[in-house]
Amino acid sequence: MNDRTALVTGANRGIGRAVAQELHTRGLRVVVTGRDGAAAAAAAAEIGPRATAYRLDVTEPGDVEEAGKQLAPVDVLVCNAGVLLDAGTDPLGAPLDLVETTLRINLLGAWRVLQTFLPPMIERGWGRVVLVSSGTTAEFGGALFAGAPGYSLSKAAINGLTAMVAARTAGTGVLVNAVNPGRVRTRMMPGQQTPPEVAARFIADVATLPDDGPTGHFLTERRGSG
Repeated sequence: MNDRTALVTGANRGIGRAVAQELHTRGLRVVVTGRDGAAAAAAAAEIGPRATAYRLDVTEPGDVEEAGKQLAPVDVLVCNAGVLLDAGTDPLGAPLDLVETTLRINLLGAWRVLQTFLPPMIERGWGRVVLVSSGTTAEFGGALFAGAPGYSLSKAAINGLTAMVAARTAGTGVLVNAVNPGRVRTRMMPGQQTPPEVAARFIADVATLPDDGPTGHFLTERRGSG
């Protein structure tokens, strides 16, 4: 992996920051991206000498297109950027402007990044893609968690997108998986007990799978694939 470059979205703090650190520790060059360029630069400086920063807003097509030109080649892509805006609401009362923003960032942002960085991976015949999903899509009795409906739907859509893209890239050397990191203590969920570093080790494992590793799966640290 020493010759590989990883790009992590939403990597200036929380899970993304921890994933960038873990991948750097494993010997990869790491590009730390975030909407806040100064925060991304500060995180990259703390991570180490093989980490660089790039200001990237995944909702802006021009930003992502330019990143594709400036940062190529990218071998490992971790789509982590996301928001939780509608916690404590329900499907009949959730403000749809918040739902729309959530889908624009969590789903369409990841999709836009995939469309930019994944085709070159296919051309080179190797790549690893990880989309950070959530237990809200598969836990809670097997139903979507209705207490954050926009967020839950965005992550369920991420799982569907993962399956479609993995089918498209089958046999190309590119592995595409979604992960459920569990309930992790971040600014988004400050009351949780699991530190980001624990989730990051699992996500980094999926981001560095061997060539015969799984693709098109929803993976959790506790249960494997689901």
